[in-house]
Amino acid sequence: MMRNLKFVFFILSFLFSLNAFAHYPNPSIFIMDKGVKPPAHLASFMMENNCTLDTAYVKKLIRTYIAECEREGVNYEVAFCQMCLETGFLRFNGSVSRFQNNFCGLGAVDAYSAGDWFKNMEEGVRAHIQHLKAYASLEPLKTPPVDKRLQRVRRGTAFTVHDLTGRWAMDPEYGQKITFLLKKLYGR
Repeated sequence: MMRNLKFVFFILSFLFSLNAFAHYPNPSIFIMDKGVKPPAHLASFMMENNCTLDTAYVKKLIRTYIAECEREGVNYEVAFCQMCLETGFLRFNGSVSRFQNNFCGLGAVDAYSAGDWFKNMEEGVRAHIQHLKAYASLEPLKTPPVDKRLQRVRRGTAFTVHDLTGRWAMDPEYGQKITFLLKKLYGR
């Protein structure tokens, strides 16, 4: 009897970790997953953390993130929270400026490197999402790559935000920081 209960507990724990139940209140940390929060929720979360932003710009950025993520099968909440972390909620206080349309620090490997430049918001978001998909999946991209360095990504090596630690960023708490933002997004 005890052995059966342990097995049931193991199976339930596994299913919960996969976010198998829609009513489960915790956000998914899986990169290849679906976001569930509506765009207005993401916009208000962004505005609460940086009230100096233009609302129309934020809404357009969120629509772009959702469209690119849905096309590639990437969880838009994960990508959005990673963008919030990388840009300081679009304050761009690091080595990447807002004019670069680089929302995830691509190419900014240290405090002295400026990072990659993209011609517009859509291209910058697409580069971010393509890199996430490359890390999290072996499936081909739905659109042509926009970043020449994408071929250097070791495909299928990061299935969760925690797996990005040491791959996307060397910060040993990188995945935990994204998870914290995801929980904050869901806890509102």
